[in-house]
Amino acid sequence: MSLNQLTIAAARDALKAGDVTSVEITEACIAAIEGADALNAYCAKTPEIALEQAKAADARLKAGDAPAMCGIPLGIKDLFATKGVGTQAASNILAGFKPEYESTVTQNLWDAGAVMLGKLSMDEFAMGSSNETACYGPVVNPWKVDDRKLTPGGSSGGSASAVAADLCLAATGTDTGGSIRQPAAFTGIVGIKPTYGRVSRWGVVAFASSLDQAGPMTKSVRDAAIMLGAMASVDPKDSTSADIPVPDFEAALTGDIRGKKIGIPREYRLDGMPAEIEKLWNDGIAMLRDAGAEIVDISLPHTKYALPAYYVIAPAEASSNLARYDGVRYGHRAKLGKGDGITEMYEKTRAEGFGPEVQRRVMIGTYVLSAGFYDAYYNRARRVRALIKRDFDLAFADGIDAILTPATPSSAFGLGEMASADPVEMYLNDVFTVTVNLAGLPGISVPVGLDAKGLPMGLQLIGRPWAEGDLLNHAYVLEQAAGFSAKPSKWW
Repeated sequence: MSLNQLTIAAARDALKAGDVTSVEITEACIAAIEGADALNAYCAKTPEIALEQAKAADARLKAGDAPAMCGIPLGIKDLFATKGVGTQAASNILAGFKPEYESTVTQNLWDAGAVMLGKLSMDEFAMGSSNETACYGPVVNPWKVDDRKLTPGGSSGGSASAVAADLCLAATGTDTGGSIRQPAAFTGIVGIKPTYGRVSRWGVVAFASSLDQAGPMTKSVRDAAIMLGAMASVDPKDSTSADIPVPDFEAALTGDIRGKKIGIPREYRLDGMPAEIEKLWNDGIAMLRDAGAEIVDISLPHTKYALPAYYVIAPAEASSNLARYDGVRYGHRAKLGKGDGITEMYEKTRAEGFGPEVQRRVMIGTYVLSAGFYDAYYNRARRVRALIKRDFDLAFADGIDAILTPATPSSAFGLGEMASADPVEMYLNDVFTVTVNLAGLPGISVPVGLDAKGLPMGLQLIGRPWAEGDLLNHAYVLEQAAGFSAKPSKWW
């Protein structure tokens, strides 16, 4: 096994035993990155920074000062502010922007001794489900079963592709409506969206502030537990950060779920659901039952309204958040013609800087927030959101410990196959995941099997608020039972 193929847990143990150095693991990752340009996962490579941080990590390890993430090489989604390193949110409007500060999440990781290999591509401003809207061009899924190039999912597609292809040991992602869990499922890796407020949003470029949440994308559930523990913290700079202690998530991985109640929501059995997804779900149910869990049919009656509510609330918040990108203070500014004033500068800058999907969502958001439609659309969507959260609250109040659902309605599809279709068809990729963001709950995607074409498919577990430890333990049991070990065959 090459060093870049290690999990966080295996690398941590090898580093502490002195069997390998962080510099050696980092050099293996850098070499893998240099040979993987065909995947287009990295939008900025920082080998010099990586090697400098790796040397510092080795010094900490030698001195016996070694947190769990010390010396672990990571990829960082282009949404996280990284001091002195370009942070564009995959958008032309932020061309040339290099923050003078570090996001709380990345600062926590560097404080824990982690190593930055570079920035990872994504859908522009995290708006998309296929990683085709980035100004850097589409990211390619390392899984390949025919002549097509497949999507790694979005918006955290660069993170998913890099982890699946062993271009880093793990990566940061963000999840607004499924943008960690859906690409994790498409690429055969683990991705967890924590409870809203568990991980600071400070220094993360905002899409929809009441929905955005950062989380880890890793090669195993144990790695997700380790990395989430390093990322999470209370943060006075983030007013939505919860002042709740961060538990030892790895210690929660007991593998014992006997007597736990797993809810199976009947509303997630959609008309026309592919037989392979149905079988995967039933297989997952059997695995958890065999592990001693009690399977309970539950109802989440407002699920059918989740997608339309999400696609009112998220664009509304996006239109507000993206109003700051006007060409005045930083980022791209359009060239002006003779006689152009500030209005023309705003119009030209935003027209040039924002891609079609971002423009679409900003316009939808502005429309639903306008005086004539605020109550008809935005306030109604907020009321629906409250009902969706209440559905989950009632299920958990009835003793449900976790909820099992599919992660995606299909396996990875080909790049370009949905781009020219009705945008709503693309939005349906989030049908199983948006409820978790609307309710502020933790959710995790675990790879469980392959479809008939040989592509990975994942199942989603949804947990109680602030109970990521229990959720990770359920995911760990599912992971162990599924025994998923398939990796993409190297073609790039």
